[in-house]
Amino acid sequence: MKNIPRIFIGNDLHENMELPAGDDAAHYLRRVMRTDNFLAFGAGREFNAVLSADGRRFIIGAQTTHTDPSGHATLYFAPIKKTDDLINMATQMGTARFVPVITERTTAHHINWNRMKKIAIEAAEQSNRNSVPEIAQPVKFADLDLSRLAFADERAAYGRDLTANINANSILVGPEGGFSDAEFAALDAAHAQGMSLGRTILRAELAAAVAIMKINK
Repeated sequence: MKNIPRIFIGNDLHENMELPAGDDAAHYLRRVMRTDNFLAFGAGREFNAVLSADGRRFIIGAQTTHTDPSGHATLYFAPIKKTDDLINMATQMGTARFVPVITERTTAHHINWNRMKKIAIEAAEQSNRNSVPEIAQPVKFADLDLSRLAFADERAAYGRDLTANINANSILVGPEGGFSDAEFAALDAAHAQGMSLGRTILRAELAAAVAIMKINK
């Protein structure tokens, strides 16, 4: 169904329900897209839907057969200056859940997480997903169970012999300055699986998207 707008309006959707239409969504449909028809999605499902004639209600129709292409991966990541780009790209790559992690070299401590949630919604709408990823509360690196994580190991760019792909559903990506020596020591001591992202050093936001792509294969 190309060119039909897709709008996330919540996870509690079912056929034949009606719910209030927000002013922004109604304006987007009528004034920008010039249509009353759209696809509503949430919680892995997608429905045909229409904006009522008075522009005040969404009317949910039949569920479509579109299967959610989202993955099941959780991305643990250090907040960065371009966290918005990281959320956008990793959502498009199918990330199911984001967990911000405060590392020794994390410098971005004042992220507008409500804005990040909006970016995740917009990326999900654009990328044909049927679900919007969760963004959890930030946690400290020291509080992680590292034995249950894989991590993007930039040491591969300096000759460390690492596998390119990891059989895992959770991946940790460091900040712009990378993990500290103490953090690498903690990861190694916990036998966390280091993943190679190649022989070049990637920007943190791109490293996150590449890591998700690799573990979603």
